[in-house]
Amino acid sequence: MARLTKKQKEATAKVEAKTYSVAEASALIKEITNANFDASVDLAVRLNVDPRKANQMVRGVVTLPHGTGKDVKVLALVTPDKEAEAKEAGADFVGLDEYLEKIKGGWTDVDVIVTMPSVMGKLGPLGRVLGPRGLMPNPKTGTVTMDVAKAVSDVKAGKIDFKVDKTGIVHAAIGKASFDAEKIAGNARELLTTLVKLKPQSAKGVYIKSIYMSSTMSPSVEIDTKRFTEQ
Repeated sequence: MARLTKKQKEATAKVEAKTYSVAEASALIKEITNANFDASVDLAVRLNVDPRKANQMVRGVVTLPHGTGKDVKVLALVTPDKEAEAKEAGADFVGLDEYLEKIKGGWTDVDVIVTMPSVMGKLGPLGRVLGPRGLMPNPKTGTVTMDVAKAVSDVKAGKIDFKVDKTGIVHAAIGKASFDAEKIAGNARELLTTLVKLKPQSAKGVYIKSIYMSSTMSPSVEIDTKRFTEQ
């Protein structure tokens, strides 16, 4: 078993055996984050759902009001008539056939791919490359659309998509440790409120079972679920 460093012991000692409000947790995370880089702040939300059942799959998108703090690299796979608007919206890579060939060769150095309905047929054969990396565009997340400019702008502004995993947990990055505590809290509340709205009708009992906030290499802080279990 790995031994904790002095800083890790100090950080762990500051986390009390209780649940915190979102605001308290956000402030505490900043206090106990000791990484020598701008650590990511994450939420792990355990839901009382069975992801194996189609009517209990929780998946959605949310635009974090204060962004993710990450420079998201966007590839816009579009026809020539859409290239200019994709570039103006801030897409890092814009094109079609040349990027399809690069992806076939194993290139996936992007965070999000935005495309058009007419192009999806060409992406089908690339599912084995894009699927496991979470890069396959999806109409449900707004990454397959004719309004390419809006899709690119939304992603750049802090739009993220999330999906409950097979153990019933939603994991999402909601900012950076360098953010003000108020901004971390604002992003966390936006995600949690969105999750509440997406509660499946077939889900019975307490919907949100637990919420934990953590940063890269920090201890986790448990958040009180009461405010988010009313619906």
